Amino acid sequence: MTSEARRVIASEEEFVAHNYHPLEVVVASADGAWVTDVHGKRYLDCLAAYSAVNFGHSNPTLLDAAREQLDRVTLTSRAFYNDQLGSFAQALAELAGKEMVLPMNTGAEAVESGIKIARAWGYRVKGVAADRANIIVMAGNFHGRTTTIISFSDDEDARADFGPYTPGFRTVPYGDAAALAAAIDENTVAVLVEPIQGESGIVVPPADYLPTVRELCTTHNVLLIADEIQSGLGRTGETFACDLVGVVPDLYLLGKALGGGIVPVSAVVGNRDILGVLRPGQHGSTFGGNPLAAAVGRAVVRMLASGEYQKRARVLGARLHDRLGELIGRGVLEVRGAGLWAGIDIDPALASGRAVCERLMERGVLAKDTHGSTIRLAPPLVVEEADLDWAVDQLEAVLEEFRGA
Repeated sequence: MTSEARRVIASEEEFVAHNYHPLEVVVASADGAWVTDVHGKRYLDCLAAYSAVNFGHSNPTLLDAAREQLDRVTLTSRAFYNDQLGSFAQALAELAGKEMVLPMNTGAEAVESGIKIARAWGYRVKGVAADRANIIVMAGNFHGRTTTIISFSDDEDARADFGPYTPGFRTVPYGDAAALAAAIDENTVAVLVEPIQGESGIVVPPADYLPTVRELCTTHNVLLIADEIQSGLGRTGETFACDLVGVVPDLYLLGKALGGGIVPVSAVVGNRDILGVLRPGQHGSTFGGNPLAAAVGRAVVRMLASGEYQKRARVLGARLHDRLGELIGRGVLEVRGAGLWAGIDIDPALASGRAVCERLMERGVLAKDTHGSTIRLAPPLVVEEADLDWAVDQLEAVLEEFRGA
């Protein structure tokens, strides 16, 4: 590591709160699926900022949209109309097959907004008694780290020492439709679920799970809220991961890739009979729906409307999973995922996920560990097949190094 890299890392360690534990690479520039550090070494980005950079770094279409809007107006607040938000909301609603959009900024804000909407809908439409609404969530979930969200998290790193916790949530095992059915009562207003659990290690539920959840929600007049903040917008080979099993939720929670890796953009997308419960002054955000974000978000929607990126994720994802499957029994215990999204369980007797990621970094591949011995791969959807093969080659070599140690 050069002195410049050490200086940058030391500065961040001194002045930035220690809420992350980054790998020791200092990125200075990026293009497509590749990033370059401060001393010119290139790395294949196999994280894509947790799927926020689905369309690649410095995507020219998205940069053009941002530059054009930068020269016009970037922020008005929602105290006034702007000439970008309405067309963005219309395009996103049409992409999702819904009627309305609530624009926010971060994924956690989208989740918090979805919770508020579900509760208001429960009281004003379903007729639940005041302060009795409950929302069913899944064990192993990750929806963000705000105080309400960590109240229904079972990740002690995110939860410990941040109480008291917000009531109103019931946790059931992920993938267990029978447990979900048993938890629903007359005060249940929503089921909040990740179609594929990302932070847990790209956990894919049984194929009949989400369709059964949809049926249960319809039968019991309960909203199905799909957190597609990581899984949505092309990552799994479909526009939404729910599309993989033919399920349409009542509300989509979107973020990350919606901002094209340029600005934070998130949204709750649903029909008028649900989002219409909000009244002026009951929810808002100074930056939510700002014209810069709306211009970039509309460009993202246009790119997805072509189907090109979904197809790339399907085709290249099949290649990725075939290659990763060859490593099972050679240092890998299991591979899960869909499209260009993979969770890889490393044999803990061989190495930790962090150790594997550090070795991959040395070889020019950036990946991220989770839950001890699992690593995640989520390269930008613009990655080339040869580069994807090369990344798996590097993982294979790292595993061989640990096996030979």
